[in-house]
Amino acid sequence: MRGRDVPALVSGREPYDPQAWFGRRAPLVLEIGSGMGETTAALAAAAPEVDHLAVEVYEPGLAQLLMRAAEAGLTNLQLLRGDAVELLCACVPPDSLDGIRIFFPDPWPKRRHHKRRLVQPAFVALAASRLRPGAPLHMATDWADYADQMRAVCDAEPLLRNTADTPDGWTPRPGWRPMTKFEQRARSEGRDVRDLIYVRV
Repeated sequence: MRGRDVPALVSGREPYDPQAWFGRRAPLVLEIGSGMGETTAALAAAAPEVDHLAVEVYEPGLAQLLMRAAEAGLTNLQLLRGDAVELLCACVPPDSLDGIRIFFPDPWPKRRHHKRRLVQPAFVALAASRLRPGAPLHMATDWADYADQMRAVCDAEPLLRNTADTPDGWTPRPGWRPMTKFEQRARSEGRDVRDLIYVRV
């Protein structure tokens, strides 16, 4: 396994070809912002029948994930360094992903920086178009106002449907999503973690 650069894929210097990378045809899940790789490696290990793409701009995080994957002998994980929006726009075909995960994206907490947040209407429309019908978009954040923004934006996207069957519209924390040190710290500091799972209609 090796990492690939999104700019090389976007420019066409290297083909975007997950089937060739993994050597098989299998369900394909994209994780945007894999951080230090704890969750990504654990989820890939727990679902060997699923191929996982992890896209991240933070090189030390990718290095950590690469080590975790090597130690676990994972063959169903590929790492991509670069911008996820560029990857989705230029490389990922419509209706081709079996899931997108966005766990604890940068909250840009200052109000003047909110426009830098990833989950905005244009991005959600793009992400939804790359999902197969029935495939999930799963997000989690420990920032209450960002959670509200995520839900408002996704509720307004006609290609997505909220799967929550709770009165408040939030998805109970799935037991299969690993608890990272980051999430533990957020909870210890009194920040509630919100999960949202939408599916492509």
